Amino acid sequence: MNYKISHPTKVVECEIDLPASKSISNRLLIIQALCNQEFVISNLSTSEDTKALQKALTANETTINVGAAGTSFRFLAAYLSTLVGNRFILTGSNRMKERPIKELVDTLLDLGIEIKYLEKMGFPPLSILGTEITENKVSIDGQISSQFISAILLIAPTLKNGIKLKIPGEIVSKPYIIMTLKLMQEFGIIHTWQKNTIEIIPQKYSAKDFNIEADWSAASFWYEIAALSNGCNIKLMGLTENSIQGDKKVIELFENLGVQTKFKNGSIILTKKEENIISKEINLISTPDLYQPLKCTHLSKNLTTKFLGLQTLKNKETDRIKAVEKELLKLNTTKKITTYKDHRMAMSFAPLCLKYDTLQINDVDVVGKSYPNFWNDLKKGGFIITPLTH
Repeated sequence: MNYKISHPTKVVECEIDLPASKSISNRLLIIQALCNQEFVISNLSTSEDTKALQKALTANETTINVGAAGTSFRFLAAYLSTLVGNRFILTGSNRMKERPIKELVDTLLDLGIEIKYLEKMGFPPLSILGTEITENKVSIDGQISSQFISAILLIAPTLKNGIKLKIPGEIVSKPYIIMTLKLMQEFGIIHTWQKNTIEIIPQKYSAKDFNIEADWSAASFWYEIAALSNGCNIKLMGLTENSIQGDKKVIELFENLGVQTKFKNGSIILTKKEENIISKEINLISTPDLYQPLKCTHLSKNLTTKFLGLQTLKNKETDRIKAVEKELLKLNTTKKITTYKDHRMAMSFAPLCLKYDTLQINDVDVVGKSYPNFWNDLKKGGFIITPLTH
């Protein structure tokens, strides 16, 4: 399905119930699976990624296909390794089979897991035999993927001798590792982090009911809308000032682009303000998921900014740097945007109709990966969305 998108007034006023954080949801599902006591998770994400993980954790199957759910694949690779005596095949979509997994597999092998590649070396699918893990000293390069590190940390307290995890190199997406450790702490797990080594001794997760906050990554597209609008009053529900999500940095990054944020009773209100002098360089090493909405916003405002810290983006749902550059060139020609099976491509380019009038977004269903209600929410903001049958 393709959509034609426009906005008649370029003034956006609405109240939006943002989706729950996918990142928090996926971590909590693993914690729940590892906890010996039951607890209730409220406001669990309805994203395709979280549903894929939830299904995998509750299914009695030995072949698990998570589709395009990258986080779910990585977390499951570590979790399934702890299920002693059980053999699993873990697979995914064709794109998943192109996404590198070698560093995580190498770490699991170092822990003594019997794990094999079933097709191409270094890539899914995997055959995993659950093993009692006694080795505890391992290393993961911090520049590859924070999800590899989080996958190991989540299982660490349940291992016979815990984990001493050394992380050489600059850490990408560090806030996501901090998020993992904070959530583990909520469930009773203590850790030490000295220099480049995180140590977690054997412990048990303690059950507690948990309500998941809204997703700051989803909020970034509304910040983009606010920045590109002629005027706005956008209320986003479910976001708080003490969030554990790293993408809360959108407040600071979009303040320079003329968006003011006000916290009020478990929500934020976005309004217009004067733009500040824009940085010539922005380093997104900690928050690479913000690249697409930021790049689209900067280009639409004719701002020349160099973005740094993007080394993980080539191995996402698509090569996000190449995809963004290619589609931005279409804004002055066809205005027909290809999404490359990447949810963030669709959601980053849709707001550009505020500057380029009518746009066509192709394969609109991709937003289900993280924000299933995105198009309905745009309608609440006054966007006109017309399905195209051809």
